[in-house]
Amino acid sequence: MTPNPAIMRSVEQLGYRVTVGDVASQAGLNVAEANQGLLALASDAGGHLQVAETGDIVYQFPQNFRTILRNKYLQLRLQEWWKKIWGVLFYLIRISFGILLIASIALITITIIIIMTAANSDRDGDNRSSSSGGFNFFFFPDLFWYFSPDYYGEERRRERRENSEFNFLESVFSFLFGDGNPNAKLEERRWREIGIVIRNNQGAVVAEQIAPYLDNLGEKYQQEYEDYMLPVLVRFNGKPQVSPEGQMVYYFPELQVQASKKLRQPVDPYLDENLWRFSAASSGQIMLSAGLGVVNIVGALILGSLLKGGEIAAQIGGLVGFVQGIYWLLLAYGIGFLGIPLARYFWIKWRNGKIATRNRERLERARILGNADDTLQQKIDFARQFAGEKVIGKEDLIYSSDRDLLEQEFEQVKKQNLLGDG
Repeated sequence: MTPNPAIMRSVEQLGYRVTVGDVASQAGLNVAEANQGLLALASDAGGHLQVAETGDIVYQFPQNFRTILRNKYLQLRLQEWWKKIWGVLFYLIRISFGILLIASIALITITIIIIMTAANSDRDGDNRSSSSGGFNFFFFPDLFWYFSPDYYGEERRRERRENSEFNFLESVFSFLFGDGNPNAKLEERRWREIGIVIRNNQGAVVAEQIAPYLDNLGEKYQQEYEDYMLPVLVRFNGKPQVSPEGQMVYYFPELQVQASKKLRQPVDPYLDENLWRFSAASSGQIMLSAGLGVVNIVGALILGSLLKGGEIAAQIGGLVGFVQGIYWLLLAYGIGFLGIPLARYFWIKWRNGKIATRNRERLERARILGNADDTLQQKIDFARQFAGEKVIGKEDLIYSSDRDLLEQEFEQVKKQNLLGDG
């Protein structure tokens, strides 16, 4: 069984000595999953179990447990190796779209020049010279301005670094496909923040304290019965309690047990989803990419009109014949280069509208909690009766798997004798 990365991160963040409740609240994991994962990690990484008089268990891990696992598991070594390889491959994929754009423009431009030159070669020498000179003067400055040496000069490079962390080739990929889902780990963040809220309230909460982090609370009657708390209870092994007034509160015994005393962790008042961005590239880089896309599609349309019928390609052959064969591929690339960002722009607007609505709903629930009325405050006060923290220190231990059994039995007898003398 490969160790859970979230559990491994939590163990490191919590100082290598943890309880199931520590890990479950820190990583937002199901209590049963955290328990099973810690047992597996302790077995594989040379961790030790420490048992308190109350029966609570603390897991102690060596600080080099990742090295131990890496030496033990070929799969972990392969994952780390592949992560490095994929980083290089993905970078090459990202810059390939910019390279293809430049190659497409260059290929179209050279083909047009060859066709125009061949067409003009049949005319009078003076007309050919005049026509050729006029074409070059008009076309090259407009098309290749972005590829001039000045564009890669030190001053221009400094300007791009100040405005964006992307180079030109990376910005083309960002213009086409964006920069990934800004909420890729939303569920992980949601449950981690819920776990922190429960831990900050010493393991006892009311539904209104959790609602700002949830979505899809259900119909009105379901919200009144607080059905949306069921997944939270299942995940963190919580228990409901009913007040004399018939109000529901919830406490989580496993999350009240800690390996060490911890300060309250800061947490946002509600789960705030990040809006999607069209691109993290600078506005200048976006305009440059779009401008080159327009140049590419216009050039492809001009080339298509010159290649119409196929006679010129058959007559000239060579590069022109080759371009004739892949023309539809060049045209499709040109259309896609502008069509994909355009479609993505409208999709992002629609998606951000949905996100803004969910954020607004969660913010309203947070405001209700922040302006608690007497009824809600009474409910919170009742929940505090079930709040508590149990810190398992070394003086509370009766057994530790990293110590000799005879030594532990001797200390246990000594402890009993001291209690007897007292």
